[in-house]
Amino acid sequence: MQQKKDDSIRLGIIGSSWISCEMIRGAKSTGFFTLEAVYSRTKERAESFAREQGALHTFTSLQEMAASPLLDAVYIASPNVCHVEQCRLFLQNGKHVLCEKPLAARGQEVMELQKLAREKGVIYMEAIMMLHLPWREKLRRAVRQIGPISLAKFDFCQYSSKYDGFLQGRHQNIFDPAMETGALMDLGVYTVYPALWLFGEPMGVTAAANFLPGGADGSGTATLLYPDKLVVLTYSKTGASHTGGEIVGEKGTIHLPSISTLLGMALYRRGKEPEFLSGQEEKYRLMGYEARQFAQWINEGPDEAYEDASRLAVQVALLLHQIRRMAGIHFAGDETEQLEKPMQPSK
Repeated sequence: MQQKKDDSIRLGIIGSSWISCEMIRGAKSTGFFTLEAVYSRTKERAESFAREQGALHTFTSLQEMAASPLLDAVYIASPNVCHVEQCRLFLQNGKHVLCEKPLAARGQEVMELQKLAREKGVIYMEAIMMLHLPWREKLRRAVRQIGPISLAKFDFCQYSSKYDGFLQGRHQNIFDPAMETGALMDLGVYTVYPALWLFGEPMGVTAAANFLPGGADGSGTATLLYPDKLVVLTYSKTGASHTGGEIVGEKGTIHLPSISTLLGMALYRRGKEPEFLSGQEEKYRLMGYEARQFAQWINEGPDEAYEDASRLAVQVALLLHQIRRMAGIHFAGDETEQLEKPMQPSK
């Protein structure tokens, strides 16, 4: 059911890349949002993006945008290194926040912002499509059907559109450790999410990475150790693969062509015909599912699913940090922190 126009959530957008365009399209498709404002550092770009997307207002100051009574919520798709401070600013001003992955480079930062969101009575959510797709529970049921599970492999290797420029000597944010990014934080996060969502926290981790000139990780791998299974994660921004994911059990195998969207899932039970668990959908519709969930939590308040997603976000951030430590992926912000231990966000 769509929300009435006069009850719509007034949304602001930070970031003008393709992902913001898809989110705008997805959010509008739900009927729960109006695009109220966009932000850019320059007036010209803000006005241009506003015209392209149909936004009513523009901002070149984040402080003014966060304090504005024109907005109820914001979608943040800025560089990784900006996420924590921008989320904090908008949460402090009582705005609901949907932030692109990763929420932060360190789990402690995620927990601090979750605490702030609770104090302010607003929603703080990571934009991960997989958690909000209608067919996600089909995957969980299929895992139970083929168990016990002995091995799972989650792969996301995608040749970056910025890599050629990087090889030619041009600076690219995505390959700059100062931006708290690289292959693990950009693509590896997609492998960590299904692993923890399906199997919980591991008892141990091994990890390694390949590094590019300048110090960014171009590709890497991690193995999550469980008492009864191994979960192998692989990711790269310097080459493409087409394997997706596989979950191997005694009674069958699940193939996941896309671990980020769960589209095209197939269940292969031993001795039976393949069963296809999901079809295909356009990108903006996939993002519409998470926008719809964001709207539901804004309108109805946090529920058990919100608390589960919040706990999972902390677990993911902690595990990403652990993988970084083991693989030697270092960010400047790590210098002042203490070693993080797995912990749950306070309720």
